[in-house]
Parts: sequence; C-alpha cells; structure tokens
Amino acid sequence: MSEIVYLNGEFLPLEKATVPVLDRGFIFGDGVYEVIPAYSRHAFRLPEHLRRLERSLDGIRLANPMGDADWTRLIHEIIARNQGDDQSIYLQVTRGVAKRDHAFPLNVKPTVFLMSSPLVPPARELVENGVPAITATDFRWLKCNVKSTSLLGNCLLRQAAVDAGATEVVLFRDGYLTEASASNVFVVKNGVLFAPPKNHLVLPGITYDVVLELARTGRVPHEVREIPEQDVRSAEEIWITSSTKEVLAVTTLDGRPVGAGTPGAIFRAVHGLYQDFKRKIMRQAA
Repeated sequence: MSEIVYLNGEFLPLEKATVPVLDRGFIFGDGVYEVIPAYSRHAFRLPEHLRRLERSLDGIRLANPMGDADWTRLIHEIIARNQGDDQSIYLQVTRGVAKRDHAFPLNVKPTVFLMSSPLVPPARELVENGVPAITATDFRWLKCNVKSTSLLGNCLLRQAAVDAGATEVVLFRDGYLTEASASNVFVVKNGVLFAPPKNHLVLPGITYDVVLELARTGRVPHEVREIPEQDVRSAEEIWITSSTKEVLAVTTLDGRPVGAGTPGAIFRAVHGLYQDFKRKIMRQAA
C-alpha cells in the first residue's frame, strides 16, 4: 500500500507528490517543520507541537496558513490514511513559489506538506546498554529555537557522529552545553538532573518538557540552568531525548565512559516513568 501524503490541499501517493523547483523551501530552505509522534493513532501532545509550529512560523515572519482546528483535522486524516498504529508525522510549511530573490515575496501562497512514517521506538538493547556520543563545537546559526528546514549544519554534525560510529554529537558553544544535532541533552551530576534553559540556542523539545514533568512527578531533584562543558564531561549520566529517540542514555562520550559506562539509576527511574506515561496514553487512545 502506497504511503499517502498531503500537499497543498490534496491527498495523494508519495511518489506523485511534487513541488516546483522555485519553491523557496527548495531554493533557500525558507520554511519550518514539525515531527509529531502518534501512538495508537493518537497524535502525542498535539497542542504543544502546534504552539511550537506557530513560534517557528513567527520566527521566520511567515503567517500560519491554518488554525489549530484545521491542523488537527489534517493531522488526524493523515494518520487515518496510513498504516500502523504508531506513526511519525512530518509537517512542513515553506514560503511558497516565487521568483528567486532573497527578499520575501508578496502575496505568495505557502506550500504545506505532510507525510507519515512508521514510528519505531529505540531498540531494547539501546535502552539497556546506552549509546555512544561524540562532542563538537556548535557552529549552527543563532536561532536554533526556530525549527527551520535549513538543517545543513545539523546534517554535517550528525554525519560526524555517524563517521565516528556514534549515535549523536553533543554540542558546546562558548564553553556551555547547548543540545545535540537532533536531540536535547540532559546531564546528571551529584545526583541532580540538569537541563539547559530554553533559549535561542536550543530547540524547545516536546520530550524535553515531558522529562522535566516526569522528574517533578517522580520527585527527582532537577534544575534548569546553563551547564558548563566541564560538568558534562564529568557527569554521572548524560541523556539524549527527542520524539523518535524518546529517552536514551549516553554511556560513552568521545570514547570515554560516562559514569560507570552503563545507564544510571536516575535514567532508569525516569525512563520507567516515561514508559508508564506512554502506556497510559496508548490505553486512553485505544
């Protein structure tokens, strides 16, 4: 069965979906996107994803082409038209098709695209054993809070991790932790869970918020503050989080063990809370 996508008002097979070469998303990367997990055919934290989409659109001065109700109906329809109880919904809005000119065109209709992919949780061995990561200088632009389609910097950093046989690359800017190439990063030091603050240097992750909520629920000591690089390198635990990775422990950093070199006790506690939380959502959606 062919994957069904949505493009500018039409549902159609993926292989038949095309956009003009002068679309500003193709020419300039002039657009934003969202990735929304769906468990048991229920979009996870959809209002939060739509608020982040709105902030990203505001960040590039592009009017939202739909209201929340229309987005919600469209996302539910994409889920319904594709196979699999658990799906990853990709949503992209570009400024549309116009003559190539760096200045924003007037009276141009945005391009709206959605597709679904299977949502596969991290393999059990990755959760149980943790994953390797490397570090790098964060050389990306200074509006990382905008979920922009201009992801060349992230791609270069992610490929550096692949080349090193690692799952992620943990990023530092001016001596402080920002995030990873496609994940948020948490650190445990002296028994306290630390998270970098939300600002223009990090993408405000939906899973990031869930982890902090679960830390409060589980009475895990935690704090949001700037994290010096030396605190990361001497951490007892390091985690990466995203909609597709969920919560994973980093057990080696630049080839050196993190803590004991295995997922730590606080990770296991919060990961258990996360799985309970997800099971509750799936039961409610069933």
